[in-house]
Amino acid sequence: AAPTRVFAFRDARWAPDPVLAPSAAVRSPQPAPLVIDNGSFQTRAGWACPDPTVPAEPLLRFRSLAARSRGARGGAGAETQVGNDLGSPEPLRWLLRSPFDRNVPVQLELQELLLDHVFQRLGVSSQGCVDHPIVLTEAVCNPLYSRQMMSELLFECYQVPKVSYGVDSLYSFYHNRRQTWPCSGLVISSGYQCTHILPVLEGRLDAKNCKRINLGGCQAAVYLQRLLQLKYPGHFAAVTLSRMEEILHEHSYIAEDYTAELQKWRCPEYYENNVHKMQLPFSNKLLGSTVASEEKQEKRQQQLRRLQELNARRREEKLQLDQERLDRLLYVQELLEDGQMDQFHKALVELNMDSAEELQSYINKLSLSVEQTKQKILQSEVNIEVDVVDSKPETPDLDPLGSEQSLEDVESINEFEPLFAEEQPEVEKPVAAVQPVFNLAEYHQLFLGTERIRAPEIIFQPSLIGEDQAGVAETMQYVLERYSKEQQAILVQNVFLTGGNTMYPGLKARIQKELLEMRPFQSSFQVHLASSPVLDAWYGARNWAVEYMNREEGWITRKDYEEKGGEYLKEHCASNVYVPIRLPKQAPRTAEASAPSRASGTGNPSEQA
Repeated sequence: AAPTRVFAFRDARWAPDPVLAPSAAVRSPQPAPLVIDNGSFQTRAGWACPDPTVPAEPLLRFRSLAARSRGARGGAGAETQVGNDLGSPEPLRWLLRSPFDRNVPVQLELQELLLDHVFQRLGVSSQGCVDHPIVLTEAVCNPLYSRQMMSELLFECYQVPKVSYGVDSLYSFYHNRRQTWPCSGLVISSGYQCTHILPVLEGRLDAKNCKRINLGGCQAAVYLQRLLQLKYPGHFAAVTLSRMEEILHEHSYIAEDYTAELQKWRCPEYYENNVHKMQLPFSNKLLGSTVASEEKQEKRQQQLRRLQELNARRREEKLQLDQERLDRLLYVQELLEDGQMDQFHKALVELNMDSAEELQSYINKLSLSVEQTKQKILQSEVNIEVDVVDSKPETPDLDPLGSEQSLEDVESINEFEPLFAEEQPEVEKPVAAVQPVFNLAEYHQLFLGTERIRAPEIIFQPSLIGEDQAGVAETMQYVLERYSKEQQAILVQNVFLTGGNTMYPGLKARIQKELLEMRPFQSSFQVHLASSPVLDAWYGARNWAVEYMNREEGWITRKDYEEKGGEYLKEHCASNVYVPIRLPKQAPRTAEASAPSRASGTGNPSEQA
């Protein structure tokens, strides 16, 4: 028998980050650098301190998201929540904002909120200034404008002493580099928004031949959401992006041969053995109960007894109300008989009546209604069965005598007519007929078959989602062809995979298969996967900060910022290549201005005048 593969969604809520007290080792003998891996999916922050009392791991990990509410109507101001303080992203999905466009920070107001959150939770006082050096990751070939705005934020707003920028994938590359590995290689970095192919020669990034694919984990999650919403339109709202990310992280894999894997899924036996069933939350209230027919009959009898008591009280209230109305009308009639005409006409006006004949007509109708109600009360005391009050009014509408309350009585009694009809034995149905004919738990299950390989396949075949881009294999081959055969052989000896989107099972085997197809016969290559694709970028940045803490290489001081501008970058082994802005030189305007003046001096004297 096929194993039962039913998995429940965790729907885990994010726990708010605590406010950590900084250790004394990060302040003395000098302020320790603060390492921030500024990713488009997640921000990681921690200290770069050689002291063993300071943890050598990121102390903060939160989603790079912020939500600002509009404020309550009672006068409360807008509330801003950042990262794990959001709890769950789904209720606030339409309010979520990210400072990133692809993997480049462009919204500096939101970036400032993320940095405030980091400094506050790490116990760094940011009132006057942040006196710790900052090591910050940035995108490959980061635009100068983005770096300029980030430097302006750090130096002008936080007054940091110095800052260093580096590429996250290169930090991860150098953190995982062993002594036997060459210092050259081909880095494949796939993250939340983008996938990069980075050639590294002799320890430095060759920025001219870097390539980017605008596909990552975000596009895979959206694609998987569309697939399952089309497959299960009845659970459209339950197929959320957070659950799709959970499926990608825990249930998806990369097929070594995509076409052959699809053929396997066509086999019913393979499908039954490999399908993953995701259980959506549901309520058991809709399930059919197994209550015995005797218990149901007893409940029905109790309900009928309660209705009988209710009807009896309603009849007594109606009888009392009608009797009071009748006594009042008889009192007005006595005024007529006693000859008190002024009081009689005044009473008729209050009752909204025109003549004594109309008064006598109402008296007769109310007398008949009172007698009928008394008969029904006597009959209900003798007979055990419940008498249903007729829905049709037995007396005409008496507007001047408070007809609104009588209409409410009639309407409330009409609501119980279906309940009385169930008492009839010929209408009652057998118990087995109301039992559900399907399993409600299975109805709330998502069957993941080929969807497990379709969503992550988009980085190899972007055409699956209509993107006119090359996949990872084609881009990798294009980058390699820009080098000589000797350099190609050096690069493929260290193909390094890093980034959160490279954690799919089977990705390393797929890259090896693609390299085997594109490389010459009997040529060798090596593919390595980062030990921790998500955190190695932070670990590499920390190692660099500890090693270069007291050096000037790679650090941009405030003096450099003021002299050379915010886009200035000091290069190091894991940084981008600095390309300064070169404005075209303009011709001196002095020579151009003197020539027209001399020409004007030789012209007509009258024109000069």
